[in-house]
Amino acid sequence: MDEETGEEVEAINDRLLEDMEALQKGELTDTLRFVDAREVSMRTAVPTYYDRRYHDVFTETLTEERFAGFTSATIGDLIKDGRLEVRNGHGSPSQSVRVGTVPYIKVSDLRAGLVNINPTNRVPAAIAQGFWRGTSSGLRPWDLICPERTSKNIGDFCLLLPGQEDVVVTKEVIVLRPGPKADFDAFYLLWAMTLTIVRDQWRRVIFMQTNREDVGGRYLEIEIPIAPTAERANEVSAAFRAYYTSLAEAREGLRDFLTAEPHHHFFIGSAHDPVADEDEDDVEAGVEAVAEEQATTEP
Repeated sequence: MDEETGEEVEAINDRLLEDMEALQKGELTDTLRFVDAREVSMRTAVPTYYDRRYHDVFTETLTEERFAGFTSATIGDLIKDGRLEVRNGHGSPSQSVRVGTVPYIKVSDLRAGLVNINPTNRVPAAIAQGFWRGTSSGLRPWDLICPERTSKNIGDFCLLLPGQEDVVVTKEVIVLRPGPKADFDAFYLLWAMTLTIVRDQWRRVIFMQTNREDVGGRYLEIEIPIAPTAERANEVSAAFRAYYTSLAEAREGLRDFLTAEPHHHFFIGSAHDPVADEDEDDVEAGVEAVAEEQATTEP
């Protein structure tokens, strides 16, 4: 395909041959570079991991006028200095206990920037608390969540809206939130994570584990722009803040209406939407199953 016109042409795009010819001549290309053998680990011995093109574009873009005054930092560095907090999900209840009142969030429920609660996929409260290891999920409104493995959407973050905190989330997710030393909020964090120059960096750190995608801890190497001031951070992320806060307000207003007028069959995706009562036998069996699972996974 012609890179300029986008039209198909009768030619072979043999980038490997071009790289081998350049190697013979002692030259470099966009897809050919030398890596010190001491820097290569068997855990990251994948060619794409050493592809610096995405980082080079990121660094070059930060020199543009629209990023004047911005610096950059990796997710790992932001966690170390207290500007970010990270956690994983809770676990995966078996199919046999998914009848209850607390929503269970799978990787497929994270899409289009939102956490989509499935009204038919819930677990009893006692089982949820077993996965939470307490009475609270530990999640907060405006937490950023994205798949960690087994998904084409690794790196695509969603925001947890107010009223959606009391859920059980599959363990295979990354949950980020601003830390105590952050001078930016969740909306700025989402603005940064959705920049193309940031999103493209995930291509370098996502590997195939057997036949499924997996990012492991390599996402800590993702680098994001850091605004020079809190005011600047709020300015660039204003559209995200307006969208999500207005959406949350509209959902709350509709929920109040449905509570006052209980004559509608309508589900708005809240953790507190009305559902059928839990079956005591299912709850008891599920609690036992969770206890057994956790006993086998304890160190």
